[in-house]
Amino acid sequence: MFNLANFSLKLGNKEYPPLMVGGMGTNISTSRLVLAIEKLGGIAHLSDAMLPAVVDREFGTQFTKGKTFRFKQTIDQADKSEVKFDLNELREASKLYYKSVMERATGKGLVLVNCMEKLTMNDPIGTLKTRLNAALDAGIDGITMSAGLHLSSLKLLQENPRFNDALIGLVVSSSRALKLFLKRTSSIGRKLDYIIVEGPLAGGHLGFGEDWRSFSLSDIVKDVINVVKDEKLKTPVLGAGGIFNGNEAINFMKETGAQGVQVATRFTISQESGLPDAVKEQYIEAKEEEVVVNHASPTGYLMRMLKQSPGIQDNIRPNCESYGYMLSHGDCPYLKEFNESEKEKTKCCLCTHMRNYKIWTCGTTVSRLKEVTKKDGSGVWILPSAEEIFNDYCYGTSKK
Repeated sequence: MFNLANFSLKLGNKEYPPLMVGGMGTNISTSRLVLAIEKLGGIAHLSDAMLPAVVDREFGTQFTKGKTFRFKQTIDQADKSEVKFDLNELREASKLYYKSVMERATGKGLVLVNCMEKLTMNDPIGTLKTRLNAALDAGIDGITMSAGLHLSSLKLLQENPRFNDALIGLVVSSSRALKLFLKRTSSIGRKLDYIIVEGPLAGGHLGFGEDWRSFSLSDIVKDVINVVKDEKLKTPVLGAGGIFNGNEAINFMKETGAQGVQVATRFTISQESGLPDAVKEQYIEAKEEEVVVNHASPTGYLMRMLKQSPGIQDNIRPNCESYGYMLSHGDCPYLKEFNESEKEKTKCCLCTHMRNYKIWTCGTTVSRLKEVTKKDGSGVWILPSAEEIFNDYCYGTSKK
């Protein structure tokens, strides 16, 4: 019977199912989730969001505790300019995590890293260069550059021995962003291996303004494919945001000419997902009207989440000394609002709440999860495995 597995996506010299699983932070895309997909010959992303804190939880290291101790004298200061990550420790934490994953990979599929440029970390160039190169040094199969234009990222990787061997992809939300990237990086000569177009219905941070409803993923993908053709490139283009099952993926690919799709929402409730089970139940029970797009993120991007996320208006002290992933020139919008005590709070301490799973970012289709999930005899939701979800995308022929 005709299904998504009848199609293939060629990356490098191998072919894979045309389905990527997106990198969900902080550690929602766990190593268990990613390796479960890779074992099936699929493609899945790790997220590099707040990686030192993730490593501390998984390996018992004390990168976060050490950083907190080093900068404890700045806790009551408004200016956090001196709160910096130790780049050697950042490199060590990253390599420890990625190597542990790659040592368990089968080689059947691909393990990619979703690297966000907007994690400024009070040293945007230094920390980005460290994160990118540590991933390649640890043997990761490829890097997907996201959450920003990444106009300097290829230069930061240029000296790495694996620069031309590992896969490198880019997430864009417009053909204009792709044109700018290609123009600014043309002199480097390194071609992208894939392009992911993230549309307005995706989860988490959005690459759109208040007019996001006026954009269509299909239209943007078609525009991006035209740019790829005009540039005489053979780079495969994938669409992301709102694609809930294999039938929808096939229809989308036929309509747009895309060679694949990236998905995430359905994997949030997998057994291997890093979300606590109580939060997974919130996702399954979610109603369509509970999904909102707001300005709570201190990054400046709009963010889609469940409106009942407990961290949205939780006025806690900023934990910049421990985390500080959003700091830029010693400040972040939430820190600024917190220090202006009379001002109404519109931002949240994203670092703290993402680490504690209190910001429930989600895609538009989260309210449909109950359509593809069952309850046991006592009325408790049965969480599907990553393998079951992956196979349903690839081999399923119905909406249920």
